[in-house]
Amino acid sequence: MNLERFARYPLTFGVTAIHPLKRLSAHLGGQVELYAKREDCNSGLAFGGNKTRKLEYIVPDVLAQGCDTLVSIGGVQSNQTRQVAAVAAHLGLKCVLVQENWVNYADALYDRVGNIQMSRIMGADVRLVDTGFDIGIRQSWEEAVQSVREQGGNPYPIPAGCSEHPLGGLGYVGFAQEVRLQEAELGFRFDYIVVCSVTGSTQAGMVVGFAADGRADRVIGIDASARPEHTRAQILRIARHTAQLVELGREITDADVVLDPRYGGPEYGLPSKHTLEAIRLSAKYEGMITDPVYEGKSMQGMIDRVRRGKFPVGSKVLYVHLGGAPALNAYSFLLRNG
Repeated sequence: MNLERFARYPLTFGVTAIHPLKRLSAHLGGQVELYAKREDCNSGLAFGGNKTRKLEYIVPDVLAQGCDTLVSIGGVQSNQTRQVAAVAAHLGLKCVLVQENWVNYADALYDRVGNIQMSRIMGADVRLVDTGFDIGIRQSWEEAVQSVREQGGNPYPIPAGCSEHPLGGLGYVGFAQEVRLQEAELGFRFDYIVVCSVTGSTQAGMVVGFAADGRADRVIGIDASARPEHTRAQILRIARHTAQLVELGREITDADVVLDPRYGGPEYGLPSKHTLEAIRLSAKYEGMITDPVYEGKSMQGMIDRVRRGKFPVGSKVLYVHLGGAPALNAYSFLLRNG
């Protein structure tokens, strides 16, 4: 595998911490050892997160093309757009963000707090569009890219989650390599890796990265899109493309992609009562904050799988915290009593 041939622009602090979730593990019966890898603490750029790791492999192309404006898209409370805005500010570039109405949730302050508030503070041109959720290429985004051109700018398009970008999977190939180095220091290998999936490139990169040591199918994706068939197809497609880029040396097969569809409901961006329970358990037992859209659902999935005995006794399970807590303020009513 050859990831090193791709240029990387440092945006993160470096290796992200892995720590045991001892109290949560004990609360769930003590038969499985849970750990967390903290991608939510990976950068000083507006709280970082998984997209910041991905952008490290995209920024060199931005700079090589001499672009002056990053153009990205997400929901109103998108973590992607907040991280793109931070990277643009860090690089001295302009930023245009399309924020679509992806979540069927009404709150008077929903479009004024959290991620979108930070994007505005960082100087991004935020454009609200009343269009519903989809993980594909969006017309509103293409129109925003064209508007920059018409104004004499040189735009660089960054799709939702960085996932449709040709280099979008590389960051999490590097993540797997990083985990292996940490495992060598810890003195053991993780039996399973749990990660949230929506637009697909985070899990896709992990699948490729862990395929190198035979653990592709030990990456357990927890769907948070509530459209798992679309998400799974995108993970597989991105993983196959990324495997070719890094010269993995074997094909990514259908069996390499594991996506649990049971926790994405009731719909994208809306937590179930079980999601809220998982958020509270993680906070109460570990002081680790997760959000209702993404990490709360992957935490819910991991907790439920432990309770159902889906992980063999003695398993060491790595929960990958991708970020997202800045969106909590937008859901203050749901968590008004904690």
